[in-house]
Amino acid sequence: MGSARKNSSADRRARIEEMRRAEQARERRNRLLTIGISTVIVVGLVGFGSYLFINEQNKQDKEDAKVEAAKNADIAGLQEFDAKKLGRNHVTTPVTYPQTPPVGGDHDQAWMNCNGDVYEKAIPDKHAVHSLEHGAVWVTYNKQAKDADIKALQEKVKATPYSLMSPVEGQKGALMLTAWGKQVTVDSAKDKRVESFFAKYVQGEQTPEPGAACTNGIAQ
Repeated sequence: MGSARKNSSADRRARIEEMRRAEQARERRNRLLTIGISTVIVVGLVGFGSYLFINEQNKQDKEDAKVEAAKNADIAGLQEFDAKKLGRNHVTTPVTYPQTPPVGGDHDQAWMNCNGDVYEKAIPDKHAVHSLEHGAVWVTYNKQAKDADIKALQEKVKATPYSLMSPVEGQKGALMLTAWGKQVTVDSAKDKRVESFFAKYVQGEQTPEPGAACTNGIAQ
């Protein structure tokens, strides 16, 4: 009898121990499964983050290459003026310029705001020329310009620091781009010369006063 009870007790302990081992094994499997899933998630997130970074870097590289290509492209029809012959004095008297719009010369001590500013009405040449001296590109148009081109160039200017835009009725071309000592007439807003002109001459090497302000000037 005593021997039977001992055997029964031993069997219970064995079954309990077996159950404990099984439970411990399940816990180990669950921990490994959790670790595995977490690892997969982390690796996936890292991989996705790396993909986004590389993708963004590729986009930036393509954009930089596009800008560099535009900067190096020849601009057909570009007129260039001798910078040494363009006055840079600040004057209070009226100035008569030989070009319309002017490409440089003596000017008022105040500049037109040119931080992507679009003016609906004509602006004084003497203030706009000062903006050119600071490295701005001046986009101008007359009544022959198409509304779609005007709108597209307005958006281009608004997105570009050191640029400004205004109507100039006396100019020969419907759409013209001007920097200090540089000027070109373009056919449309989609003309490739637009990108090249902006890439070369917004704060370009022709700028007499690079880095000078394009804000806190004259606003229409």
